[in-house]
Amino acid sequence: TRFLAHVALAVAVLSSWVLVATAFNAGLLHILLVLTAAISVYVVPIWASGILVVLNSVFLAVVGWNITGFSLDLTLGVGFYLLIQCATVLSSFALLREQQLRRELATAHLDLQAASALLAVGARSSERLRISRDLHDAIGHQLTVLNLELEAAKHRDADDARRHVERASTLAKALLGDVRDTVGRVRSEAPTLAAALEPLVQNLPGLDVHLELDPRLQLDEERTEALVRTVQEILTNTLKHAGARRSWITIRQDPEDGRVTLSAVDDGRGAPRRATDLGQGLQGIAERFEAL
Repeated sequence: TRFLAHVALAVAVLSSWVLVATAFNAGLLHILLVLTAAISVYVVPIWASGILVVLNSVFLAVVGWNITGFSLDLTLGVGFYLLIQCATVLSSFALLREQQLRRELATAHLDLQAASALLAVGARSSERLRISRDLHDAIGHQLTVLNLELEAAKHRDADDARRHVERASTLAKALLGDVRDTVGRVRSEAPTLAAALEPLVQNLPGLDVHLELDPRLQLDEERTEALVRTVQEILTNTLKHAGARRSWITIRQDPEDGRVTLSAVDDGRGAPRRATDLGQGLQGIAERFEAL
């Protein structure tokens, strides 16, 4: 692929030289040299493009010298095309640099969003742990007192037993209110995969992501984290390597065995062959899912 690109560039440069050198009246054919210099930035490093600009300019000077000899018009013409080539090369390089910075910004955005999502999942997990401790401390104490009141009522006469039952009833109502509040907080703060993934796939520069999640998904923190990291790696690789404009990510759960399946496709260029080395990111995902 890279070799073929270099060969294609060399063929384009030599063809433009042949056309300019053999044309009866070159005229605007000199623009071909400008075009080859501009596209060279996409194939070779910037210093190689600079060398090509110099070679094109020398070629123009030699051809013009053979036709008209040295003249002011020849000097101005070569200088003019030298400036145009430099401008197009720098413009192409600036465009490529901007595209690279956009990809790096999108990757950094992905990392930040993934870290925020996982931090939120961890925070919710810590909050639920705190709530469970509160349940044990507060509700456990109330249940103990309630049990003592009921035990005391069993061994008293009617009037004394009534007072103990009334206090037990008051404790039971308070206990029921505490349980409802606690359950409500746990439900409202329970981490969901959708809440973690939606910020991750939104507003990615140059990539439109369509996310489809099974509404029946029931996942714990560990599996949620694994899927978030996987989607992050998928989108990072898509931005870096695929040249894609759209990506589709689907996560479903089998209602019978609970098995979760993630699939991801995009409209990018793909790879000429399957990679034998997964790289650190994909290898880390493989190890994470093996552990699960």
